[in-house]
Amino acid sequence: MDKTPYNWTFTSVGGTVRVKITSGADIAHLGELDRKLWTVLSCPAKNLEFDQKTLELIDADRDGNIRVDEVIATAEWLTGALKDPDQLLTRGTEIPFSNFNEENPEGAKLLASAKQILKNLKLEKESIALEDTADLTKVFADTKFNGDGVITPATPDDEATAALITTISETIGKAADRSGTDGITADHIEAFYTALADYATWQDAGTKDVFPFGDKTADALAACEALKDKVADYFMRCKLIGFDAATAPAVDVSVDKIGAIEGNLALAASAIGEEPLAKPAADGKLPLDAVNPAWKAAVEAMRALVLDADKKEITEAEWDEILGKFAPYTAWMADKKGAEVEGLGIDKVRELLKAGQKDALLKLVEADKALEEEALSIEAVDKLLRLYHNFYDYLNNYVVLADFYDPDRKAIFQAGRLYIDQRSTDLCIRVDGPNPDISSLSGMYILYCACKSEKMGKAMNIAAVLTDGDVDGLRPGKNAVFYDRDGNDWSAVVTSIVENPLSLRQAFWAPYKKAARWISDKINKTASDKAAKGEGTLSTITQSATEKPAAGAEAATKAAPFDVGKIAGITIAIAAVMGVVTAIVATLKSLTWWQWIVLIVALMLVISLPSVFIAWRKLRRRDLGPVLNANGWAINAASYVRGKFAKSMTQVAQFPKLTAVDPVARRKAAWRRFWLILILLLLACGAFLFFTDRLAPYGLPFHKEEPVEEVIEEPIEEAAEEPVLEEAAEAETAEEAAPEA
Repeated sequence: MDKTPYNWTFTSVGGTVRVKITSGADIAHLGELDRKLWTVLSCPAKNLEFDQKTLELIDADRDGNIRVDEVIATAEWLTGALKDPDQLLTRGTEIPFSNFNEENPEGAKLLASAKQILKNLKLEKESIALEDTADLTKVFADTKFNGDGVITPATPDDEATAALITTISETIGKAADRSGTDGITADHIEAFYTALADYATWQDAGTKDVFPFGDKTADALAACEALKDKVADYFMRCKLIGFDAATAPAVDVSVDKIGAIEGNLALAASAIGEEPLAKPAADGKLPLDAVNPAWKAAVEAMRALVLDADKKEITEAEWDEILGKFAPYTAWMADKKGAEVEGLGIDKVRELLKAGQKDALLKLVEADKALEEEALSIEAVDKLLRLYHNFYDYLNNYVVLADFYDPDRKAIFQAGRLYIDQRSTDLCIRVDGPNPDISSLSGMYILYCACKSEKMGKAMNIAAVLTDGDVDGLRPGKNAVFYDRDGNDWSAVVTSIVENPLSLRQAFWAPYKKAARWISDKINKTASDKAAKGEGTLSTITQSATEKPAAGAEAATKAAPFDVGKIAGITIAIAAVMGVVTAIVATLKSLTWWQWIVLIVALMLVISLPSVFIAWRKLRRRDLGPVLNANGWAINAASYVRGKFAKSMTQVAQFPKLTAVDPVARRKAAWRRFWLILILLLLACGAFLFFTDRLAPYGLPFHKEEPVEEVIEEPIEEAAEEPVLEEAAEAETAEEAAPEA
């Protein structure tokens, strides 16, 4: 039989229909909600304004992303442990014992652990609070065994075992116990006793033949190693002299280098030490009493440890024989084991091996681990309390995204507030870095900022979304101040900008601002080019005045031949352009003043309406989803940011109206108001005249027809025609004679 589907409640949030979480039953049935109806399918488990430990508890697989399955599993575990899941909507911090679901095995175990926590804390009450488990080290502070497999000096009853635990932690390593004290684990114990046995075995292998110079063997080897390379260099120089005596000056001490040393030679031991150990000779013997002063101390130390006191010189064969004596010692040292416990000394090592306390320590660890399930249950109580307090808020930011659209709350991805360019924005999201390719799809104006706090020694990146105001002063490199949700201030620098319209007003004036910027850039470029050209011309003239002209200079300055065809083409083009201009001017001159106003308004609309229409479409479709997607979220539904809600995200500075003290400023303000009022009046008159003329055929009451004068035709006597013609002829003759006079 098919299961009856759960009856969900739906609501419109952010321009999209979403499921509404209104009860504990809704939370318990989240597993039945179609994945297509979830607002979020995945979100990061860090960089959110939410309890980090709660996020880690929900992120069961610890992969850094919280997905739907993990949210469902958390909801089922949480609602199963409680008798009344509706209490989750209260965001409480304390759970009464009566609300634990003892019929559920997990709930019964959690109740027992909650009572154990209060017993450890020496508290007597019938409820468990979040503050009781906030610091679990207090819960385990007075317990010898807490199930973590770590034993501390406080675990055993005798002082000798406690001292041994301290010794192991100081030589091998340590681990933190749930009580907050340093201790050791079974691995530490095994490693310690292995090191003891290895070190003892290695020491037993060190027989007399390993130490050619007795107790001073180590010092003797060190003295020989210090001279090894220098002695080898000396004997090679001697061999070169024996091979060819002409090489003696080249391999001997350099007099020039010694002479080049300035100042106190006693302070130049390093430079002197680069010279040969002694004066090379063909016989290949090293005179021990006549060595380089910089190496004399080292030679004397070696001589005292490995040579007879009356030994005055040494050959290469004798030196090689001395080095060969160290071979057994070197091999023995290379096989050294148990170095971790060497500091204890061989006597202490053998004493500890003989005592045989390893098994006793391992039994203590086993006794501690026997309580592991109980201890984990105590930690589960802390998990229950955190989810009891935070999980409903998390669902409102995951399943519904309701907190973002709630004016009294903030979403978990809203990191704080950015102040920049006389405005502030509350829609600031922590990001790993700029990602304009994805976030530009949101249709929003986004400032990517690098934030740094010297006080806390931290840095982060944010994406700040602007939804109101102008953008003329915004640019990469602009400084701002960011305040996080805890009130800490951060220095912010704009690193990149994703440009999109902020308002219809801005879109209306955008073409004119772009044109003004283009003209300004062209003027600046032209002026710069003219200045550079002028400087170049001046330099050329100056150079020509001071230098004799070259042979071909006169030929180069001759005018180019006159091109009749080119001039004719230019003339025709100019005539055509002037014809068009003349026609346009003639047309414009025929317009009345109100038609001029209508024409200007029409041109402005033709220029601005496309920009306004595009902006209107983008403003209607501003979506937060791509911004969150660029930060690792998987948004499953549109989350529009528009209208009054969009404007509430950005607050623009509002200034009171002030009367200017400067009289010049007052006159400028008065003229601005005058021209504004005049333009508005002209526009209104033009529109009125335009529409009254267009609507006249419809007989509208405000249209007044001009009176038509009645023409009375009277018969004209034929006799009067001749005098009239004569008078006209006389007048014409007088006009022709007037210029001559």
